[in-house]
Amino acid sequence: MKFRPLHDRVVVRRLNAEEKTRGGIIIPDTAQEKPMEGEIIAVGAGSRNEAGQIVALDVKEGDRILFGKWSGTEVKLDGEELLIMKESDIMGVVEGSPAPKAAAKGKAA
Repeated sequence: MKFRPLHDRVVVRRLNAEEKTRGGIIIPDTAQEKPMEGEIIAVGAGSRNEAGQIVALDVKEGDRILFGKWSGTEVKLDGEELLIMKESDIMGVVEGSPAPKAAAKGKAA
């Protein structure tokens, strides 16, 4: 199924949260908070300004973003749980990728 969000809405796939703490304690699913980081998989065309012109969104498909804990509406499309939210619910775009944790541990040891 294809889904196209309207106006200034985006469809977000949550990124998996860490299942272990830094100390190695495994966190059960029931105690984990839902991650507030995700990847945009679809964007709307944009919102209209007062002159009636469409203003494009600042985010695009593939961007990694941070959003508020209670942002968006959860939906299930093709068996996958996704979020639909307005662009204004997005706090920022995560640029670059974090350093691999395994490499960081190896250098410190």
